[in-house]
Amino acid sequence: MKNLLLLITLLFPTLIFAADYQMDVIAEELNHPWSIDFLPEGGYLVAMKSGEVHLITATGEVSDPIAGGPDTYFESQGGYFDILLDPDYSTNQQVYLSYAGGTSEANATTIMRATLNNNAFENTETIFTASPTKATPAHYGGKMHFLPDGTLLVTTGDGFEYREAPQDTNSHLGKLIRINTDGSVPADNPFVNGGGDPKVYSYGHRNPQGLDLSPDGKIYLHEHGPKGGDELNLITKGANYGWPAVTYGDNYSGAYVSPLKEAPGTLQPLHYWVPSIAPSGLLVYSGKMFPEWQGDFLVGALVDNEVRHLDLQGNTIASEQALFSELGKRIRDIREAPDGSIFILTDGEKGSVVRISR
Repeated sequence: MKNLLLLITLLFPTLIFAADYQMDVIAEELNHPWSIDFLPEGGYLVAMKSGEVHLITATGEVSDPIAGGPDTYFESQGGYFDILLDPDYSTNQQVYLSYAGGTSEANATTIMRATLNNNAFENTETIFTASPTKATPAHYGGKMHFLPDGTLLVTTGDGFEYREAPQDTNSHLGKLIRINTDGSVPADNPFVNGGGDPKVYSYGHRNPQGLDLSPDGKIYLHEHGPKGGDELNLITKGANYGWPAVTYGDNYSGAYVSPLKEAPGTLQPLHYWVPSIAPSGLLVYSGKMFPEWQGDFLVGALVDNEVRHLDLQGNTIASEQALFSELGKRIRDIREAPDGSIFILTDGEKGSVVRISR
């Protein structure tokens, strides 16, 4: 079935799925919605870059801002980033929020853990603050994902003006971080016995704004390149992904970042984009509602106001197709709901929550 659909896609790329899904706007007029997670009783938690979290019911009713959230450095790319429910949320009501903490002179990607009680965060604690802090409001990363063992992955960016830091394994900038839910270090992290900060899981990243796991447990991360060179990476524990020593992109001026596109000791991306699509949000689809997409990637493309569907065949991207361009909006996040439907957040001061279903 999947090979047949691939053939149809190659022959008729603008027709595939044109009428094979339903698109419903759940909520709109939202102030920079940045991420969404699904409550077990129905409804959604949505974090706004502007520094608010709202509960949205399944019928689209938007709550007042949830009280007790942290102050954030809301400037340029700074603000609230990702919202994530604990795997045991049904029993512990714990929620994790990533955000830009600090001031213009010293800010960092930060993780808060809290208990959600009615419409308030309680028992709040900071479990991670990227070190060192930086003096730029850019390139935070800020995506989170739980691994099956209960540890938490967190992406961090290079801070834009600190591009050498991703190659420094003692810095948290430009990294994939792995911590326990109390902020402590898992005993099997790659640098616990030396060679780098013990919270670092992989390094050489620029600004990772997509993070997901495949059904077989593989970790995938995508990151913004400079002018070109956006990457989709399969993550290997302790590996170096090259930035800025290795890149398919150039400086915004057109000058080289590096003349190298590969080098010993660095891993190549699974897929890259030149020119940039500005990837935001990553879903490795595993649901039953769209069985032909199982195991494939859905990537928000901010530049082109669409979602990219990447068909994974083995370890190779066999094809790439634009989806949902009829929205005509920048796509900020994309997630799979428990029923296999797909939720999209559109970006901006009047952003929306959109459900894709059959």
